[in-house]
Amino acid sequence: MCLHHLPKDPSSLANLHQVKSTHLHLDWTVSFENKTFAGSVRLDMITLIDHLETITLDTSYLDIKRVTVNDQEAKFVVDGRNPSLGSALNIQLAQPIAAANTKIQVKIDYSTTSECTAVQFLAPEQTMGKKHPYLFSQCQAIHARSFCPCQDSPAVKLTYSANVTSPLPVIMSALKCGEEPAENGYTTYKFEQHTSMPSYLIAIASGNLVSKEIGPRSSVWTEPEQLEAAAWEFESTEDFIRTGEDLLTPYEWGRYDLLILPPSFPYGGMENPCLTFVTPTLLAGDRSAVDVVAHEIAHSWMGNLVTTSNWEHFWLNEGHTVFIERKITGRLHGEDERQFSAIIGWKALKESVEHFGLDSPATVLKPDLSSGIDPDDYFSSVPYEKGFNLLYHIEKVVGGGAIFEPFLKSYVKKFAGQSITTEQWKDYLYSYFETTHGQTLVDKLNTIDWDTWINGTGMPPVDPEFDVTLAKQCYELADRWDNARDQADLSSFTSADIANFTAGQKIVFLERLTDCAPLPHHMIEKMDQLYELTPVRNAEIRFRWQNVCLIASYEPIYPEVAAFLVEQGRMKFVRPLFRLLHDAKNGAQLAKDTFVKHKDFYHPICSSLIQKDIMN
Repeated sequence: MCLHHLPKDPSSLANLHQVKSTHLHLDWTVSFENKTFAGSVRLDMITLIDHLETITLDTSYLDIKRVTVNDQEAKFVVDGRNPSLGSALNIQLAQPIAAANTKIQVKIDYSTTSECTAVQFLAPEQTMGKKHPYLFSQCQAIHARSFCPCQDSPAVKLTYSANVTSPLPVIMSALKCGEEPAENGYTTYKFEQHTSMPSYLIAIASGNLVSKEIGPRSSVWTEPEQLEAAAWEFESTEDFIRTGEDLLTPYEWGRYDLLILPPSFPYGGMENPCLTFVTPTLLAGDRSAVDVVAHEIAHSWMGNLVTTSNWEHFWLNEGHTVFIERKITGRLHGEDERQFSAIIGWKALKESVEHFGLDSPATVLKPDLSSGIDPDDYFSSVPYEKGFNLLYHIEKVVGGGAIFEPFLKSYVKKFAGQSITTEQWKDYLYSYFETTHGQTLVDKLNTIDWDTWINGTGMPPVDPEFDVTLAKQCYELADRWDNARDQADLSSFTSADIANFTAGQKIVFLERLTDCAPLPHHMIEKMDQLYELTPVRNAEIRFRWQNVCLIASYEPIYPEVAAFLVEQGRMKFVRPLFRLLHDAKNGAQLAKDTFVKHKDFYHPICSSLIQKDIMN
């Protein structure tokens, strides 16, 4: 077999070009007291080359106790730690395996340690019920290696199974296939995932969990205290799934359940198969934030079925997912809503580019990670929104949705179950349109500046010219406030200004203000009196309002910001707010003190990035 054509992943230490995992089985016992998992992983593998002598796996802060290969004891060495990528586990085979395509089985007995970055253990007081401990995992991008030795690369897609013994209910990103009593009042929960997927989608949660059906193939899981509220908030889930199926292919994963996590979950959602993890900040009480679920459902095809080959091509996952998410929104709520969502996304992209810098390699759609950069350091809106805008631009170039949407369905059918590169995506794009529509469409594709889109820094090279129908009122109101900064009389503003605004329109109004010069404090005070923005519970609106205030160093908001920072740990909110508070007049010490005091509240991924943002 030619090594030149085998996958390379700059974010993995494993010898992916020599041997490949096909199935992974976990046998874990959870210790809430020690905050560890102990047990074993069994890897079914197949050799890709002749004369295989060593198997190298990814690990991070694991205590490796014993290794066997085909039930025979094997020698192993754990390398010194790479700061970003962990430690390679080198397993020496007693005898070289002579031929490619030979099946082998590797079993590793081990335990996690207190430095595991994939799992956050919560004390009872950190949960809603305050009575039971809780744990949840977050493996994207390269954290699966910290709870299990594996080939931790999206290039490797495998099935998995698990037997997990815990004192509290367990759910995973797989279908439950049984449970049985274990010692000491524990229960062993059994799971199987029959659709191949990458290691970063292995997920687990254990705690005082209950569920309620919200659709023919969906339940919501949460602590009992918020079960009814969550079930009400997400009752439209099946509509999203059906719309995704109509756009693409039949839903392949069997169940689509939702787990509403404790507040420290660092993301809006995580598309773990069969069991999407979502932030409790979506529980707005008015269903105004549930479109995040449309995003995670879109991942069922874009990312979970068709997967990036490594994290340099992450935009293939996220750009396509945002594009499909907005297609779902457009079909359910109208094209104006799709355009409005894209406007909000453009603003998020602009903020990410400004944060990194216009010429930063982190703003490239397909960044270079070959120097060992931790993919988490480049996590931002860029792969999501720059990726979306490339697809949006292609759709316009080829003639609209009626022509482009069939390509997306064909793309999923072509690459389902595979991990691919940007180059493979582009080659298929050209092949599809040449075969389906002929040279005319190929000529149109050739007008796209591919190199700048894919390899250029900064904002996209094309103005998307979104329809501003729903945004126009927001822009006009923001401009009125901006133009009134030299006026003593603000009586022209009333509470009726935003009385008919949707949550999204309030967001765009506030975002428009952050593009203006900081408002004088008396205007911020007046705006709050009229629009009652400080008490708003919708996290998206609350975040934007606090942005407006912090940019102006409006000190009355500082206690509200500090409170919001420790009510939830969603990185979308806490990282920018910590940075803005740190940079605001008289805010730096409060930012640092708040972080230091509550550092253990945040997920390890989030905590590490805040540390880099404000403590160095």
